[in-house]
Amino acid sequence: MKKHTKTGIIRVIALTLLLCALTAYVLLDTFVIRHSLAEAGGAAVDRAEKPEEESLTYEALDAYSDTEIAVILKKYRQYDTDIYVADIRLESPEYLRCALAEDTYGRNIKEKTSEMAERVGAIVAVNGDYYGAREMGFVIRNGELYRAAPDVKLESLVINDDGSFKIVSQQRTRAMNLLEEGARHAFTFGPGLLSEGEFMVNRTDEVEQSMRSNPRTAIGRISDGHYILLVSDGRTDTSEGLSLYELAEFLKDIGTVDAYNLDGGGSSTMYYMGEVVNFPTTDGKRYNERSVSDIVYIGY
Repeated sequence: MKKHTKTGIIRVIALTLLLCALTAYVLLDTFVIRHSLAEAGGAAVDRAEKPEEESLTYEALDAYSDTEIAVILKKYRQYDTDIYVADIRLESPEYLRCALAEDTYGRNIKEKTSEMAERVGAIVAVNGDYYGAREMGFVIRNGELYRAAPDVKLESLVINDDGSFKIVSQQRTRAMNLLEEGARHAFTFGPGLLSEGEFMVNRTDEVEQSMRSNPRTAIGRISDGHYILLVSDGRTDTSEGLSLYELAEFLKDIGTVDAYNLDGGGSSTMYYMGEVVNFPTTDGKRYNERSVSDIVYIGY
């Protein structure tokens, strides 16, 4: 009887010590042990989360990070072309914003991408769809509908309040319906490049009469809160430029699921933290940042 009593006491003591040890660990873990929730250049990214695997190598040019926004600026060399990618993670899709030239909607109202970006305090920005060069096509910016007249030949990229992307035919939808369904931005240029990971272009597709290889601007979504802004150089001795299919193929290779082609050519400009990082050009000989109607940017 005494032997059983002694054994029971030992078990109680052992369990008590184990409980104390677990309690001490929880307290240390909560109040003392440091945990990083951000990767280098990344906001609110748990280190336990496996990052997307990239099959392409790149040079990391710079990184920005605060509690809400993280941007890694990357430079790739593919298709004999310099490609600049802003890899963006956001705590809220509200930080994916647009700005209009001179803060005004209208025809022939233009500013350089860098001028608009500096005025709104953008961390990173690219040129938008140059809506002012067209008389038709949906224009929704920051939740406000500016133009509802459809361009039935074109697709729109719709970015909803929840940060999701969808690419729609303007022939089969109405701008007011998109707004009522939660559209925050709607762009008219295109075409769509990727939708749910599937190609929307083939090797022969091009924008109207443009050349096969061009400077390009694109926007993409990898996952919730994870976005891509891209600009490629082109028309120069050092950068040939991309076809639409090459652009889509590249975006897919770096993990993009949904992607859309914005205005390219001489308009293609990427601004990052006070500087234009690519080589905007129309003729391939001179640096020439074109004035445009609008930008897409990341900021507060």
